[in-house]
Amino acid sequence: MIPSTGRRLPVGADRYKPAAMFLHWVIALGILAAVGMGLYMTVEPMTPIRFRVINWHKWLGILLLAATMARCIYRACHRPPPHVPPLSRMQHLAAGAVHAALYVLCLTVPLAGWAQTSAVGRPVVFFGMLRLPDIAPPDSGLADTLKDAHHLLAWALVILIALHAAAAIKHHLIDRDGVLARMLPRLSHRSSL
Repeated sequence: MIPSTGRRLPVGADRYKPAAMFLHWVIALGILAAVGMGLYMTVEPMTPIRFRVINWHKWLGILLLAATMARCIYRACHRPPPHVPPLSRMQHLAAGAVHAALYVLCLTVPLAGWAQTSAVGRPVVFFGMLRLPDIAPPDSGLADTLKDAHHLLAWALVILIALHAAAAIKHHLIDRDGVLARMLPRLSHRSSL
């Protein structure tokens, strides 16, 4: 029930649509992979494998940028479902702030990496076939600044994702209010015999 009006929501109206769920989980898994690659790149000496991982990291960053842009467009065209039961005002404001910060970071982290690559003077060649335009001029000082920005923004994203996941788990295990279930596909209870 929605307390303010007393109306019942249609079944499933409190859940995200499949497209939103798909983009959410693809981006989440992509970020985990990109962070893993980024950590690997910072500790390994330059080898052919590390060189490949660097390229995969760049390509994945471009894919994540595109997926986040698609998610932003989708979100602008489709309102998220209401929380049932409604969140407190403080929880609602905190969730909104975290979601906004996640969107901003999901856009700025790959852009900072792309700009850093451009400033180093190495183009991003998407999947080894399509050279993307440089988005920063070649400049070693700028490249160093952008590298630091990329790392700091990436760590800020990791921290926010951890807080976001912790809040979802808290809502699921402690509050038992269905917040996490809104972003999970429904599992069929029917037998597949």
